[in-house]
Amino acid sequence: MQHMYFFGYGSLVNAGTHDHAPLYPARAHGWRRAWVAVPDHELCFLSAIADPASYTDGAIAPVPGTGKGGAEDRAWAALDLRESGYDRHEQSGAITHDSPAEIIALYAVPPETHLPSNEDHPVLLSYLDTVIAGFLDIHGPQGAKDFFATTEGWSAPILNDRDRPRYPRTTALNQEARAIVDQGLIDRRSRILTT
Repeated sequence: MQHMYFFGYGSLVNAGTHDHAPLYPARAHGWRRAWVAVPDHELCFLSAIADPASYTDGAIAPVPGTGKGGAEDRAWAALDLRESGYDRHEQSGAITHDSPAEIIALYAVPPETHLPSNEDHPVLLSYLDTVIAGFLDIHGPQGAKDFFATTEGWSAPILNDRDRPRYPRTTALNQEARAIVDQGLIDRRSRILTT
């Protein structure tokens, strides 16, 4: 049986947003992370963009099953549904990790659907908070700060929905984690929109 995993670089890094365990720190070589807008959606999404000179930190987690139908196919189908609008790419050789993973998939929004970051496609703050909570757990405070430095597309405004989160898998942050998010947005001179 092959050990099949997914690589997450956004909300999938947060163990509280799915039931795949354990999570292992990992790095995808040849990919960079960016906020992207797509047609027919009002919000920006995180995506991985192929770039041979870049890397993206994140985490991997197993997809259980045998690979012969059944539970594994249902688990991948559930992930594909969660990541609808993304294509799944087998990237085993591009990802460094310390785990039993043999086959690793990465999800990315098809580049032909990307729109330039713009005022009409904000980033949900509740989503960003959830992503940073995951990075704090997996990569620590420096990893959370590095997320800001290695992610592109910060020209998109940030929609502050912390008081009434719109992201369905939101994770509330403690004061220290909030300070990391808020400082990261200040450093990027992000424009904050109120709901």
